[in-house]
Amino acid sequence: MHDKQDESLGVLIEEFLTARATRKPSPHTLAAYRRDLRTVGALITDDTTPLPLDDLSITDLSPRVMRAAFARFAAPRAPASVHRAWSTWNSFFTFLVAEGVLAGNPMPAVGRPRALLPQPKPLRGTDTPEVLLASVARDDGRQRDPWPERDVAVLAVALCAGLRLSELLALRVGSVAGRPGERRVEVSGKGGRPRVVPIEADLDRVVADYLDSRRRRFGARSVRPDSALLVDRHGEPLRRGGLQYLVESCYRRAGIGDRVPRGARLHALRHTFATRLAEDGASAAEIMRLLGHASLASSQTYIEVTAGQQRDAVRANRTNRVLASLVAADRD
Repeated sequence: MHDKQDESLGVLIEEFLTARATRKPSPHTLAAYRRDLRTVGALITDDTTPLPLDDLSITDLSPRVMRAAFARFAAPRAPASVHRAWSTWNSFFTFLVAEGVLAGNPMPAVGRPRALLPQPKPLRGTDTPEVLLASVARDDGRQRDPWPERDVAVLAVALCAGLRLSELLALRVGSVAGRPGERRVEVSGKGGRPRVVPIEADLDRVVADYLDSRRRRFGARSVRPDSALLVDRHGEPLRRGGLQYLVESCYRRAGIGDRVPRGARLHALRHTFATRLAEDGASAAEIMRLLGHASLASSQTYIEVTAGQQRDAVRANRTNRVLASLVAADRD
């Protein structure tokens, strides 16, 4: 076996994270890997006394030890959290086997809960996206430095291209490309997977109006192709917290806070894009390509939810209620 067997668990975890970093995961994803590895690792015990990660050898991690650690980890946590941590540790051990540190991966012997696909959380209300865009497009006298062109562009790209938060932040001015009639957004997706999302002329016009307003504010050099597409009121690239705050403030200005699902603030815009695709007849494969899903199952959830909504609408039809009363009368 490899001489790295003598290295501590803590050192090997950092080597694994360094190897994963070459795949260019988001900082949030890398932090989640580290948290899962260290949290479960802290629950590995020698008899009843927890040992620091730097005092643990990788050869100590037998299937029995890992089952016990995951049992402690799972007790207070949701199944999704346990499933994610299991996947992280499975990747970690797979890395160690590939590196020749271990002969085998103990994780198949460790049970894990079934991972339930998260349910879509689009904005509630049939006209909510339209109300939101119309409200934000108006100058708001209460704002210290209103910039409706930028705010509408942020919401429109999220609603009409279905981008994740990290994907929005990664956009460059040159990411919007193509000839008239064939315009598209080139996206650096999750896991480094690139994709192209077609955009219609109206969204292209919204982005162009925003860039024109940006030239007036900060000069032509601010809209070079390699510049960040989304910037704050000082012309600096928007960051995660700033983008989240911007979208939250748009919800408040539009008065639709009660129509935004809990736990899906900015992501509700992406879910709205996908749900409307499904409502208008897009297939799971088309949704998968446009949203950059790694699995067709993730895309299928939008179609299943839409089918359920359609059935609810049919059930509410007044004619069906008349039929129900007739059937009840015949039974009497």
